[in-house]
Amino acid sequence: MKRIVILGGGESGVGAAVLAKQKAFAVFLSDQGKIKPKYKKILQKHSIPFEDEGHTTSEIFKADIVIKSPGIPDDIPLINNLRNQGIEVISEIEFAYRFTKATIIAITGSNGKTTVTKMVYHILKQAHLSVAMVGNVGDSFAMHIATQPEVDNYVIEVSSFQLDNCVSFKPHISILTNITPDHLDRYDNNFHLYRKAKFKILQNQGQDDFFIYNEDDLAITEFLPKISTNVQLIPFSKKQLKQNIAAFIEQNTIKINLNQQKTFNMSIDNLNVKGAHNAQNAMAASTAARLLKIRKQTIRESMESFRGVEHRLEEVKVLNNVNYINDSKATNINATFYALDSMTKPTVWIVGGVDKGNNYQDLLALVNERVKAIVCLGIDNSKIIEAFGKTVDEIIEAANMADAVLAAQHFSSAGDTVLLSPACASFDLFENYEDRGRQFKECVRKL
Repeated sequence: MKRIVILGGGESGVGAAVLAKQKAFAVFLSDQGKIKPKYKKILQKHSIPFEDEGHTTSEIFKADIVIKSPGIPDDIPLINNLRNQGIEVISEIEFAYRFTKATIIAITGSNGKTTVTKMVYHILKQAHLSVAMVGNVGDSFAMHIATQPEVDNYVIEVSSFQLDNCVSFKPHISILTNITPDHLDRYDNNFHLYRKAKFKILQNQGQDDFFIYNEDDLAITEFLPKISTNVQLIPFSKKQLKQNIAAFIEQNTIKINLNQQKTFNMSIDNLNVKGAHNAQNAMAASTAARLLKIRKQTIRESMESFRGVEHRLEEVKVLNNVNYINDSKATNINATFYALDSMTKPTVWIVGGVDKGNNYQDLLALVNERVKAIVCLGIDNSKIIEAFGKTVDEIIEAANMADAVLAAQHFSSAGDTVLLSPACASFDLFENYEDRGRQFKECVRKL
């Protein structure tokens, strides 16, 4: 009996453990930190041995395969030693993929991947296809395969960390929304390494598969010619600058033109989610749907009814004619750029958290034009204060979300917007970006 060791007792690790047990592997799970009670219950229910608050290396090195949580860096001594001993180290996504014959639609990118994933899933559901949404949204891929009825299609949001340890994972359709500096702390502050990780989404795709990508993103178009692949390339763009562009915007209308298919048209005005970035997200999702031969009318109706993503430019409340917006999912500069760019009124901006190698210069022009006050919400706000101290008159620091919201209310006047768009990770003061967004909404609703 082959032995599988799982490192990390979170959503993906526990999912992998349950699937491994179901497939008759000998399973052991180890977590350096504390495993949450809800995950311990699942492990106990399935009689899976585990440990937390430390690793027993003698147990780990008995493994034939190690499944590593995406949160664990690749370059720590434990992982290097495992590989040096010839033990295969893979991701939960890779492990789960080995147990399904379903069609895979996989989405990655620095920003927009959750929205595009949910859009594709929504269209497929509306088309009455057999489909599940897994990965960074919904269940872990492995947990769904282990515990839910089999489906014909999986829509999977995948991060660069998950792709790093994929070997045979092969989507039929892959989507790359964009690549901007993010998580550089995990890639030796080297943008090239991060970009290379994103492109692993197409490493196993062949001539019968499709790669939908953002033609407007130089980080993608410069790197693509360096990739050896015979996948079918499906570029989308804001404009039809070249003949090969499959999807583009013309006269406020999304147009999708695929080989041997009539042109698909959809007015941007009919999209339920607003903003130029959402028009691009809708283009990517609708292109995938057309490749899957879903009816035009179904796609249009789906995009008209799609409600958007929690914690992404989510309107929370209007109080005294001040609009409070939750964009907690903006964990990098590019996401916050989209948010600030969509602001049409004077903005009080709540920003800060764990910096991932941010260059705030990219935001200076927008901040100068649209931001009237800044509330810093992080343990170390020195980079933010240094970047914007000469641009914005009012900058203060807040120790927690309640103080941040009260400060934002103090600085705002009728007709303004209060925007939580942190541009940073959340782990200094919050459990994750969802916890940060929920706390913001609770504090706003108490005003």
